[in-house]
Amino acid sequence: MDRRRHAGKTAIVTGAGAGIGRATVRQLAAEGAKVVGCDVNERALAEASEALEREDLTATLVAADVTKQADVERLVADVGGPVHVLANVAGIMDHFVPLAELDDELWERVLGVNLTGVMRLTRAVLPGMIEGGGGAIVTVASKASLGAGASGTAYTTSKHGVIGLVKSVAYYYGPSAIRSNAVLPGGVATAIGATSAPRSQWAFERAQLSMATMAPAAEPDRIAEVISWLASEEASFVNGAVVTADGGWSAA
Repeated sequence: MDRRRHAGKTAIVTGAGAGIGRATVRQLAAEGAKVVGCDVNERALAEASEALEREDLTATLVAADVTKQADVERLVADVGGPVHVLANVAGIMDHFVPLAELDDELWERVLGVNLTGVMRLTRAVLPGMIEGGGGAIVTVASKASLGAGASGTAYTTSKHGVIGLVKSVAYYYGPSAIRSNAVLPGGVATAIGATSAPRSQWAFERAQLSMATMAPAAEPDRIAEVISWLASEEASFVNGAVVTADGGWSAA
């Protein structure tokens, strides 16, 4: 951890209440950034704030839903200045539901959080980054971005879409000194487990074939470290990259 790595930078982190999002808030704050974190879970935000205080770290944590355009606009406006770093971390799973059993409500909810929310917040910070001369956007994708079997249809589709979004932003805005990269975790010890409880037993059993080579679940801090590095000047020539952080799961 470099206490000056992000000195003078302002960062937005979504999914800040728990898991990778909370760890990323902690990492960036400890490395000198002014951090604004958001989450839909206000209780989790309060717990995250208390955890930061115990380490003598500070961050502004606010309730916001990345699926709502008004919340996204308010979040960016409340920063009160340029955003140098955006960490798109918020995400949910889909209970391992395969397509024939997938209803519109679950599809729209998963795509709304995992893909549309990423699009909306990235879109919201781009004008300021362009005007300010650059920035770094790091989006949490998944091992499920590379193939099927790690989740159900909606989650897999959303995380494949995230890679396209990340690469498109890198292609179009790289000349404006804006870098867009993706981190692909495997299993991580996070609260996402609430939406991973299987609803389709046969589909979950089928998914076990993919999970046979899965490494032990990582602690969220391990993923936050990768996010911090990709957002830093040390990664200044890394743009449009898909960085796996899954303990080797995708190599099998």
